[in-house]
Order: sequence, then C-alpha cells, then structure tokens
Amino acid sequence: MNFSIREATVQDAALVADLSRQTFYDTFAVHNTAANMQQFLDQQFTRGRLMLEVGRPGNIFLLAYFNDEVAGYVKLRETHTPAALVGTPSLEIARLYACEQFIGKGVGNLLMQKSIDLGRQTGKKLVWLCVWEKNERAIRFYQRWGFTRFGDIDFILGQDVQNDWMMKRDI
Repeated sequence: MNFSIREATVQDAALVADLSRQTFYDTFAVHNTAANMQQFLDQQFTRGRLMLEVGRPGNIFLLAYFNDEVAGYVKLRETHTPAALVGTPSLEIARLYACEQFIGKGVGNLLMQKSIDLGRQTGKKLVWLCVWEKNERAIRFYQRWGFTRFGDIDFILGQDVQNDWMMKRDI
C-alpha cells in the first residue's frame, strides 16, 4: 500500500484526539473490563486533554494516510526521559497505532521509520517506548525493529494497575 505522512498541526487536534481514543479502544477493549476502559477514557484519555497535546512544545504527531483516509499515527515526545536514560539524547515514541483496517499493511513500519529518521535528524542517540507486557503483537513488532527491554513501569487503566515494558533502541 502506498501511504503518505504529514505532521499534524493544531488544526488537526480533534482528528488526533478522536483517532487516539478509537485506536486505543480498538487495541485494548477486548483485553480489559468495560468499566476500566470507560473510566480511563472518561478521566485520563479525554478528547479535550488529547486535543491539548497537539501543538504543545516537545510533542510531534505524524499522521499516516492511505489516499484521503487516515491509516494511523505516532506521537513523539522529547520532554520526558526515564531515569535510566538521563544524559542520553532520546526521543520517546509515546504512541504508535495503525487503524484496524490497516494493521499488517505497512503503516506501522512507515511510522516507525519516520520516527527513527526524525530522531536521527534531531541528534538523538536512541528512541524508547513503553508497551503493555500482554500486547504480544506490539512487542514482536518492536523487537523486529531492534528494541530491547530496559525496565518496567506501571500503567493505570481505570482501577487496574498494569505492567508496561520500557524498550529502547539505538539510532
């Protein structure tokens, strides 16, 4: 498939927020209770809060398109570094999602490559991310890209405290 990528602007805030909520729900609802998902979406992952992320200094959103249809996105962040990486110029891949109908079609690879390229262009030495330990498909994807686990962190989804792996790779 032939995808194009563009950087999101503040005019895309509603699109990014809706895309973020939908892809998160599509990915994790089947593995979590409806109550925990709803609490997370209503309290932590609100449309308004997500809209404010777009255009905030240190955040970069890239949108992937197939023709005129949004196929996925990535949120990159330069403003947060875990203790284990302090002192190493790094770029966080805070979220990377393909829309359901585009999973397995190459959009994730394209977004990952663009993220790594952007890290390189801005003088970063590594990229890092967090992934739920039970998201085996995503872990395999990241491992294929050369990411290795370097720690763990709690992620709270509603009332459920989950374990995320912290993974990194040199660029």
